[in-house]
Amino acid sequence: MARALLSLSCMQDSHTSESTQKTIEETIVSGILSAKIRPGTRLSENQLAALFSVSRTRVREAMMRLETRGIVHVSPRRGWFVVEPSAEEATAVYEARRVIEAGLLRSMRVLTGEGREALDTHLNEEKSAMAAGDRQRLTYLMGDFHIRIAELSGNAIIVDILRDLTARTILISMLYQSEFHAAQSHDGHCRIFEAMQAGDFARAAELSIEHLDEVEMGLDLTTRPDPLSELRSSLSLPPKTVPSVSQLSDPKNHNFKGAIKPC
Repeated sequence: MARALLSLSCMQDSHTSESTQKTIEETIVSGILSAKIRPGTRLSENQLAALFSVSRTRVREAMMRLETRGIVHVSPRRGWFVVEPSAEEATAVYEARRVIEAGLLRSMRVLTGEGREALDTHLNEEKSAMAAGDRQRLTYLMGDFHIRIAELSGNAIIVDILRDLTARTILISMLYQSEFHAAQSHDGHCRIFEAMQAGDFARAAELSIEHLDEVEMGLDLTTRPDPLSELRSSLSLPPKTVPSVSQLSDPKNHNFKGAIKPC
């Protein structure tokens, strides 16, 4: 009996630790999806351990799982940081989304009444957020629309993959998107929904590719992120214009002398 109770206790402890790790992971991903957590944010093991009332070992395990998902990375002797996707990674993420989302829509055969209601409600929420000028809420909703479509498939693997890709897309937009074209994105979502309602999923797939193309074209992938942006904002210092890759390689740019040295 004692051995059985011990075994059950170990199983419960294991389940609790797995649940805690998942909570830490999903809280961080949700923070990124709603643009509350920015690229390059340092994630302190000590602070997370205190917030979730767990050991640093549990936090580290959650961070390692997020690292395999492409959400965070570890810097030796410095700790864990939210990734800052490069221009090449941004291009790869959008390519992956086009393949997955278009393929998903082409595989669909019918939009159920429940699915129609869910997407219609979601699009109304986008309208409300635009009217209220709630950019943070709108950022979350714009990404969540694509996750909602994935959820209609009932394939949990696709949902998880697309959720992570969407989180990485939002990090990309925070780094490389100079303007937030909410109305354009909303219109793209509406066109996809209309095609799905009509049962033309091949057309919906084409529209999803066009929509992602439009969003990607709105990025300035020549921009080099300011590594001091978070500290600069905290100190209320004016933003610094960071030269683009093309500017750095242009011999006519007399303001650039040699390599940039860290402060």
